[in-house]
Amino acid sequence: MTTLYALLADAIVLLHFGFLLFVVLGGLLVLRWRRVAWLHLPAAAWSAFVELYQRTCPLTPLENRLREEAGLSTYGGGFIDHYIMPVIYPPRLTPAWQAVLGITLVAGYVLVYGLAWVRGTAADGRAGKPALDFPRSKTRSGKRSRRGR
Repeated sequence: MTTLYALLADAIVLLHFGFLLFVVLGGLLVLRWRRVAWLHLPAAAWSAFVELYQRTCPLTPLENRLREEAGLSTYGGGFIDHYIMPVIYPPRLTPAWQAVLGITLVAGYVLVYGLAWVRGTAADGRAGKPALDFPRSKTRSGKRSRRGR
């Protein structure tokens, strides 16, 4: 049973890393697939909230609990403090630096989403209409329609 808990804890670590990669790089996916924005925007908002307000992601206590059940050592602080900071964050990261990083990330998303908006409206020939709208539905005749438009 302890092996199962250890595997689940490792799966949480992989999930956490995957989520962080999606938050950081997912905005670029929007340039190719605009509908990814419906997943990326909430993920980015959650991450910005956690970073800017110095909250703990719920996956961190879950991982620690699973490690404890497996008889492995746990860690204090958050996931980023334990795994990411030693690798990519500058030493002695202060709340001010966290704010700078969070604001920079949000500003980058504003630029990427602005570009996606411009590209989407230009490519669709729909200047002034949202680039992140819902797909068209097919009518019985097989033609595409825009309900309510």
